[in-house]
Amino acid sequence: MNQNQYPQINLADWQQVGEGGNGKTYVNPAAPAEILKVNNARLSTLEAVQHEYDISKAVACLGISVPEMYHIVRVGDAYGTISQLIKGKKSLSRICQENPERTEEMARLLCQKGKQLWATPCNTDFFHRRKQQALVAIEMATYVSKKNKKSIRTFIESIPESTGCSHGDFQTGNLILAGENFYWIDLDRFACGDPMFDIGHLFLICHLYAPMKRVQDIFHMSLEQFQKFWDAFAMEYTGKEDHSEFDALAGKFAAVDVILRTVFQKPTFVEKLFFYFQARKLVKLYY
Repeated sequence: MNQNQYPQINLADWQQVGEGGNGKTYVNPAAPAEILKVNNARLSTLEAVQHEYDISKAVACLGISVPEMYHIVRVGDAYGTISQLIKGKKSLSRICQENPERTEEMARLLCQKGKQLWATPCNTDFFHRRKQQALVAIEMATYVSKKNKKSIRTFIESIPESTGCSHGDFQTGNLILAGENFYWIDLDRFACGDPMFDIGHLFLICHLYAPMKRVQDIFHMSLEQFQKFWDAFAMEYTGKEDHSEFDALAGKFAAVDVILRTVFQKPTFVEKLFFYFQARKLVKLYY
């Protein structure tokens, strides 16, 4: 389809209802069954939005519960998607904000739904293999020292291959509930791979990113909640109160997750500098 054939959206007709690390969502009273998602500038190109659209359609074909993707639209010079608006939905982040006493319950729920996701066979002909993405990313990560790059590469090579599903942005904002139903959202990084790739991402957020006010604002959670959330998640996953070994493994995968940003978002110089310090800290702690 020619880019001029995509419907043009006037944001003045839409009301913002959500904001995450990658973009914003909007609703329109004239289209009560739809939600508009517009990513941040680097992720709002036609190529990036088409990728997210195709991925969402493919994930739905696996039998995984996701909002139905309708079509791609233009928003000024950028692009966005129109998808199914889930009535009465709340993310785990929002539930934790409104009911802090449910934080540990939501952590256990994320773990349980995560295990179902990871046990789902992935379409390896369509989706990327996370391990291969990581091996490509480590070669692209010019901000990582040669010594640290070698340590991370050796670890990546040791990760077993897996054909199970991997969300790619596994965290409290990307599982939403509506009554007894649940849905996975923000699927543009979906792939197949070891569950620890997703868990490493969650560990990164709950430990290294959680003290940052910007992160607390995005996830609507306090530092204490992030810590409680991880502790409950780790105990649910391992079945053990002492999950220090699991944390150490998650820390290794968190370093890989930082490196994967190179593939996912084409980082700016400032972001590369940020990733440099994060990767160096994680290698020092867990490698």
